[in-house]
Amino acid sequence: MSDGWRVTHAVASPAELAAQPDPAPAVRTVAVLTPTTPAVVLGSTQSEDVVDRARAALSRRAVFVRDGHRCQYCGANAENIDHIVPRSRGGEHVWENVVAACRPCNTRKEDRLLHEVGLVLRRKPMAPRELTWIVVAVGTVHPHWEPYLQPGAALSA
Repeated sequence: MSDGWRVTHAVASPAELAAQPDPAPAVRTVAVLTPTTPAVVLGSTQSEDVVDRARAALSRRAVFVRDGHRCQYCGANAENIDHIVPRSRGGEHVWENVVAACRPCNTRKEDRLLHEVGLVLRRKPMAPRELTWIVVAVGTVHPHWEPYLQPGAALSA
């Protein structure tokens, strides 16, 4: 059907009905109609939260995913998050200042700066790209979504 519905289950086909004797009038075919699901849904208005949020939300889980659950100082399995510039020294709680860390490195660093402890970052932390996080959360990006997920893409049809 082309009006937004599709048949997902039919009990008997017309050929099966023609082959059966008809002892009494009865309903012999039941079709279940299921609405088709669009690949992309565009809203007619945008929430201010969606428009203003240009960065992925920072959370403990998201930092572990970004850093591959590895300590950014030594490469061991990470158990904690660490502020590169401690908050007590004016460091912010932003993507560029938070990394995953193992317990020994986090304990060693404590409330000090990297050069005070002799630690070096394995890679510079940065905020994740939007498309990366959709792939992490959903597992794949539907081809129909791609035009709407590119940086600077218009959110109107």
